[in-house]
Amino acid sequence: MESRPDWRRTDHKGGAEDPERGAAVVDFALVGGLLTVIFIAVLQLTLVLHVRNTLIDAASAGARYGTLADRSASDAADRTGTILSTALNGAYAENISVEEIDRDGLSMLAVTVRAPLPVIGLIGPAGILEVTGHAALSTTPADQ
Repeated sequence: MESRPDWRRTDHKGGAEDPERGAAVVDFALVGGLLTVIFIAVLQLTLVLHVRNTLIDAASAGARYGTLADRSASDAADRTGTILSTALNGAYAENISVEEIDRDGLSMLAVTVRAPLPVIGLIGPAGILEVTGHAALSTTPADQ
């Protein structure tokens, strides 16, 4: 029976070492680093979208709460702050403003929240996120 040479252990020059030996370690390091950066970027985007959606929901809920018959604009700000402090953090509820606006002849209560963007390390965008929630003020026959 004839023995076959082991082609995996010899290079094309007949030496005993493979010229690509150790390339898998380098490939793993390069691909692993790239995947880590992509994962952190996706995590950053997810966190920003979660905070943005929570701010929008809190501003809208606060505006609707402030338009109830027995509530005022300060109640709307308090409600928005309570929701944000519970859902996120008290730092996101520090800059809340409420105003009555007129849009196309309709009186509305607008709750505006300005909050910092959440940043993971130094890779995230720096700045302020501003959202506004609106609710129509009810009109009574005495107002018309």
